[in-house]
Amino acid sequence: MSKAIRIHAPGGPEAMRWEAVPTPEPGPGEALVHHEAVGLNYIDVYFRTGLYKPPTLPLTLGMEGAGTVKAVGPNVDAVKPGDRVAYAGAIGSYATERVIAADRLVRLPDGIDFKTGAAMMLQGMTAQYLVRRTHEVKAGETIVVHAAAGGVGLILCQWAKYLGATVIGVVSTREKAELAQANGAQHVIIGHAALPAEVKRITGGAMVPVVYDSVGKDTFMASLDCLAPLGLMVSYGNASGPVPPFDLSILSAKGSLYLTRPTLATYTTKHADLEATARDLFDVVQKGAVTIQVNQTFALKDAAAAHVALESRKTTGSTVLLP
Repeated sequence: MSKAIRIHAPGGPEAMRWEAVPTPEPGPGEALVHHEAVGLNYIDVYFRTGLYKPPTLPLTLGMEGAGTVKAVGPNVDAVKPGDRVAYAGAIGSYATERVIAADRLVRLPDGIDFKTGAAMMLQGMTAQYLVRRTHEVKAGETIVVHAAAGGVGLILCQWAKYLGATVIGVVSTREKAELAQANGAQHVIIGHAALPAEVKRITGGAMVPVVYDSVGKDTFMASLDCLAPLGLMVSYGNASGPVPPFDLSILSAKGSLYLTRPTLATYTTKHADLEATARDLFDVVQKGAVTIQVNQTFALKDAAAAHVALESRKTTGSTVLLP
């Protein structure tokens, strides 16, 4: 038997149960992975609360993990038993062991440990597509990053600085401001009430070509007001709640703006894209250009406490659950 954190109905952290479950057997194209570490991400909260509809109930939460392949099913040659692997985007990681499609796994380089692997895949690959594909950040640009002291935010700040951009980080506290500055944000704004005015001051009125906003409802309109004409609003999260419906003519009125709501799943649907995204991430981490900061760890059985800390904005960087 294995153990897993499951929900039987959407709800608060109290809906999460630590339960014994049968150890699954890998079928065709699948691999059985023994987890050494599991990543915590805000999307886990969305599934737990029902903001994102659970695909089935009871549901094992979690989208990210790292561990060792224990067995493979028929028609698997991408990985073999004993391989060190990591993944992101396949729900069901809050478990000591799980079966997953083998083509969703990537091999972990020897220089990256399991905790770092579990902490980096979803957040790191999200940062990769945001700065390399959604908008290709270039040297000399100034960009805005919301939640700059969060898991994705810290990686975005470091990666954008490595690419030669000037980062304006937006955070909620003085402590988080110091953390964002230590990780590449040249300018930090606490709170979003005066955000457009501060961006205007910093950029000398030019404003910015792109805003990366994972906060959602509370910051959406302020983010639009930070953009230069033809700028791109990247709304990739809902930490404050989903963005309400709005009149598309606002985009034209504010300068023929672009808006996208991307997901990692779309950018890594093809196995070749997944491999390329992961390789790029592993490269900047192994070069030391990006440091993955695991600032909190919880026992997997205490995942409810980890959710409470995440939702109350008491976490910084990445959080890992240990089976």
